[in-house]
Amino acid sequence: MIEGLLPYAEYKESGQEWLGVTPAHWKIHKAGQIGLLLKGSGGSKADDVTEGLPCVRYGQLYTKYRGFIHEPKGFIRLSHLSRYTAIQYGDVLFAASGEKVAEIGKSAVNLIRTAAVCGGDIIILRPRMEVCAPFLGYALDSYGSASQKATMCRGSTIKHIYPDELRLLVVPLPPPDEQAAIVRFLDHANPKIDGFIRAKRKLIALLGEQKQAIIHRAVTRGLDANVPLKPSGIAWLGAIPRHWEVRKIKSLVSSYGGMTPSKADAGFWEGSIPWVSPKDMKVREISDSIDHISIGAIRQTGIALVQPPAVLIVVRGMILARTFPTAITAVPVTINQDMKALVTKACLNANYFVSLLTGIQSDLLLLVEIAGHGTCCLRTDSWEGFCVPIPPLAEQEEIEAYLNEKLSFQNTAITRTHREIALMQEYRTRLTADVVTGKLDVREAAMRLPDLPTEGTTSEDLAPDEANDLDETASED
Repeated sequence: MIEGLLPYAEYKESGQEWLGVTPAHWKIHKAGQIGLLLKGSGGSKADDVTEGLPCVRYGQLYTKYRGFIHEPKGFIRLSHLSRYTAIQYGDVLFAASGEKVAEIGKSAVNLIRTAAVCGGDIIILRPRMEVCAPFLGYALDSYGSASQKATMCRGSTIKHIYPDELRLLVVPLPPPDEQAAIVRFLDHANPKIDGFIRAKRKLIALLGEQKQAIIHRAVTRGLDANVPLKPSGIAWLGAIPRHWEVRKIKSLVSSYGGMTPSKADAGFWEGSIPWVSPKDMKVREISDSIDHISIGAIRQTGIALVQPPAVLIVVRGMILARTFPTAITAVPVTINQDMKALVTKACLNANYFVSLLTGIQSDLLLLVEIAGHGTCCLRTDSWEGFCVPIPPLAEQEEIEAYLNEKLSFQNTAITRTHREIALMQEYRTRLTADVVTGKLDVREAAMRLPDLPTEGTTSEDLAPDEANDLDETASED
């Protein structure tokens, strides 16, 4: 649908270095000219209920929405209405704080037509001029707007943005009918992109299932199909090679807990020691992380500095409802309070231990309990007392070498597919930026597109790409 798209016939200088030229008939506005900027207020997540008055919280702008709010993801009781800020159709909601500069001021336009409210730490842009509300959803969450907001943030660890800065946010605006054409075009393009990404994620899931089956077989039965077996005495495990042992995990490792220093104390976070949280558990080997802690913080707080190789597991968080992530350290690390570091004893190869935990993760997930506020939890006595099959050390190394070779196809395919997804996400980002800034003229293309079946198809209210499956630390008020 992008074939034949061309630039506009006539351009003018925008006066903005990041923007360059814009179509001659477009106008350049600042957010403060488009509408009023208001601060949201409201109670905490303790007010949330399953039904009631729709409520948007600032953390949801990072985790639940991508530019648009069609359907509420949370509710409060009507009796709490006076404690919250009412929002209207067409209001643009900005997250006023966050941990990442690149995402500060993450925004979404409210397209809920019924009464709704927002919580605190949100800035509201309420348009006073004629605009197409979904266009603001695309424009204010586009690459150009995000880049501007990144320069407006304040703070070292927790980043903040304020209405005074957002008033200066530059937005190129075409006439309202052209805004609608741009929305029409992008509303058709995004479902196609989303469909491609879904298909690729399904492929990754299938490849993951193949890997899981191969690993499970290797770590529970070994490599020799003719080896004599014996009953393991464990219902989920069944028979194992006769020369293997069954050991409790606590007899195989030394464990270390984690903690999280205050994000408000910048002195803790000015060092070179990687600090690992569940969101970093997306790779098998941890050699770095986004945040780094200082040696002074380690001395002051008594945080354990875990030397490599250590196996990291997650013991608390909603990720445990879906998977049991594990990783091995290649450098000294510290970990947050939702994790454990397991240092293997001489009888256990650390890399093999990662494979073992990966292979039996479905059985480990049966140990997960629901703690307070619905959080998933893996109690220490549960995982420490869990029995696992252990071959001799030399055989562990043989199995690990076999798995590295046997899984090379799946690993390569998964890496390639992740890259294809990333490229498609980059394509979406660039296409949206080019269209909302007038680098491409989509008016004729939009006219040729069929009507969408219903309102509310814009980006399908998908959560941000990559879904943040392992990022359980996204803040919400």
